[in-house]
Amino acid sequence: MSNDGIALSSILTHHARKSPSRPALILDNTSVSYDEFDARTNQRAHMLAAQGVEHGDFVSVALPNGLEFYETSFALWKLGAIPNIISAKLARPEMEAILDIVQPKLFIGTPPGPGIPALPSGQGSPEQYSTDPLPEVISPHWKAMTSGGSTGRPKVIVDALPARWDPEEGFLGQQPGDVILNPGPLYHNAPFHCIHMGLFVGATIVEMGKFDALRSLELIEAHKVNWVTMVPTMMNRIWRLGPEVLSRITLPSLRMMLHMAAPCPSWLKEAWIDWLGGERVWEYYGSTEGIGSTMISGADWLAHYGSVGRVREGYEMRILDEDGKQCPSGEVGEVFFLPEGGAGSTYHYLGSPSRRIGDWESTGDLGSVDEEGYLYLSDRRNDLIITGGANVYPAEVEAAIDEHPAVRTSAVIGLPDEDWGARVHAIVQLAKGADLDEEELLGFIAERLTRYKLPKTIEFTSESLRDEAGKVRRAALRDARLETTG
Repeated sequence: MSNDGIALSSILTHHARKSPSRPALILDNTSVSYDEFDARTNQRAHMLAAQGVEHGDFVSVALPNGLEFYETSFALWKLGAIPNIISAKLARPEMEAILDIVQPKLFIGTPPGPGIPALPSGQGSPEQYSTDPLPEVISPHWKAMTSGGSTGRPKVIVDALPARWDPEEGFLGQQPGDVILNPGPLYHNAPFHCIHMGLFVGATIVEMGKFDALRSLELIEAHKVNWVTMVPTMMNRIWRLGPEVLSRITLPSLRMMLHMAAPCPSWLKEAWIDWLGGERVWEYYGSTEGIGSTMISGADWLAHYGSVGRVREGYEMRILDEDGKQCPSGEVGEVFFLPEGGAGSTYHYLGSPSRRIGDWESTGDLGSVDEEGYLYLSDRRNDLIITGGANVYPAEVEAAIDEHPAVRTSAVIGLPDEDWGARVHAIVQLAKGADLDEEELLGFIAERLTRYKLPKTIEFTSESLRDEAGKVRRAALRDARLETTG
């Protein structure tokens, strides 16, 4: 987020004045111009102000992808408030834990319970409010995204940068006036960040609502999309359409397909490079915290096979061993970054401490750097499961499983999955004499966790799942199952 530029409270007005009839959003074949979008967000901002939202307030937003979501984020910036983005599908205990941390002024969506000031989705009548512009104001933090935590407790990542942007500065290869497809859920950081950045530079956003492989290609062709970000699961589902479909599709307008959020199998990446060309297939590696990132083109990837790229301008990167000493080229260690503004310059947590060695902060990933500075990830965090681009922390899933009275203990691991990248696999040890089947346990967990965190496979066992210190033996359990499957 640029420290220069103009306030996000005024950025739609800026584009509406330049190109009033240019489509800002295309949703379900309905087009909303920048002029109309600016007016609608003014109305929604006046409505939210009537609900008591003021400068610096956190407002939790739990809405599905759609016009109301986009209007709400810009309306909040027009009030100088901070959007705290939450999945609308979160299980009630998770939602309550996040709200306990954030203490929002208002909750927008279906509230998890009474006692929370809320504006349910679809309620309120923005059209009854004035379209008059509001005084320019800059929110102190442009977003506050939610995340699971390695302890199983949620945390909120508050972006340190204020809500302003240079409307001529494209983000990650975007260009002013692009047509951009959004195939992902806006409650995840990557889609929220990238798609709103597109609107900041006057792009037209084609919103899918829900991902479908063939429809994504049809939308790219129909609307002459220039830029899209995907996760490897989406890439795999598109590739599975098969040569008969893909041979007819060349996507001539598409300048950049940027994938991120999860490791991409080499065979799949090569297939996409062969299909679209190395100059159009890009990869980004980074974190919601914004402490550092790398990027690589498909052409560079072929020359540095398996790399996720070199550190981007504005950041430094080091590979450190267990003693905090810098590893030589080619040696695996933990990946650490330092933004040019120093430690803590890009974010702060609500609900969790940061993990640093001096000013250097870890992504929690293991990797090595070659002599040219290209980063190769050898493993993701030992515990974190990245499934379909979404983060699942085993401790959180284990806590939900272990609540069941028939369960003695559990261990949750990630196992390779062709479609999802990794699947959540639960190993469950029952209490002595207890009887429990997979269907009953899944139903129990589903009341406590979001759908994507649910185990895709469950294994009941009588073996001990913990070591003498009482810690879950996840690495050993995972290795044993990988050996079994070959």
